[in-house]
Amino acid sequence: QVQLVESGGGLVQAGGSLRLSCAASGRTGNIYAMGWFRRAPGKEREFVAGISMSDSRTYYGNSALQGRFAISGDNAKRAVYLQMNSLKPEDTAVYYCAAQGSPSTWSRWGQGTQVTVSS
Repeated sequence: QVQLVESGGGLVQAGGSLRLSCAASGRTGNIYAMGWFRRAPGKEREFVAGISMSDSRTYYGNSALQGRFAISGDNAKRAVYLQMNSLKPEDTAVYYCAAQGSPSTWSRWGQGTQVTVSS
């Protein structure tokens, strides 16, 4: 089993920045990719960004987020980070770390970390 633990959420004013971290533990040898999702109040879960563990290739849910958010990873530590800049109130959500135990299948999830952006 793989366990994912997020950290770094909190309250920030609009225009500010936050950096989320996620560390994987347990049987991490078969992780293909790690990434971030978010769920805003009253909305469905949204894919934010992902990174391949084999070649560090990154991909984003939409180009608008890519301009403000940046995902990075440390394969040796089995960790992934999400740098969020120019935060907006609409970025308020619970952010979840996720891992792929097989290609294209997000099978492991963290408990989530709350990000609140005040206007």
